[in-house]
Amino acid sequence: MTLRTNIYVDGFNLYYGAVRNTPYKWLNIATLCHILFPNTNIHRIKYFTTIVKASLHDPQAPTRQDFYLRALKTIPNLEIIKGHFVRWPRLMPQFPLAYPDFPKYDKPPQRVMVQRTEEKGSDVNLATLLVFDCFSDGCDNAVVVSNDSDLALAVETVTTKCGKEVIIVNPHRTDLVRKYKRCKVSEDLKKVASSFIPSINAKVLENSQFPPTLEDHQGIFSKPDSW
Repeated sequence: MTLRTNIYVDGFNLYYGAVRNTPYKWLNIATLCHILFPNTNIHRIKYFTTIVKASLHDPQAPTRQDFYLRALKTIPNLEIIKGHFVRWPRLMPQFPLAYPDFPKYDKPPQRVMVQRTEEKGSDVNLATLLVFDCFSDGCDNAVVVSNDSDLALAVETVTTKCGKEVIIVNPHRTDLVRKYKRCKVSEDLKKVASSFIPSINAKVLENSQFPPTLEDHQGIFSKPDSW
């Protein structure tokens, strides 16, 4: 009997770790998974993301994301699960730190009003569905594409209570892992995972791109020009 593997992808972790500021944003998740796991029966791919909002400096961000989500929907066994963004104003210390009564340091540093943006739901959604699928026989083992240590308890629950294998794929590119210690696999995840892939090579990303033009039930669409 061939084991069924579900793949759980933290979309923003993958974006910021592997494809931001690269020509690899038109990423075919299914192709990426088949390259990383060539002998695996990929049963379901679950892609967790949040719908971006337009801003003054990047009004086209939602349009680009919409085209990418349309591309992902052409993958038959892929499901998109959406979280949401929360934005609110908040006073925070200015950086570099500035002290109004310099050279005295007996008062807190000067603060400025900033707009905080925080993604909500994706990590909880991923953890919930990972545990649910593994306990309800929705898969035989799992792959988690994320470096978010908040997922450690969910991964440990699956491996210890359900007895199923969970492989962690660190979504950071190999060159970033070599350059920055913060891009290495989370120690919390390494402790509880069955095994892990330490990084994703840029060549793998290059070989995992969608064709420039695709077609779905809405018609023909293309990779965004700026990508």
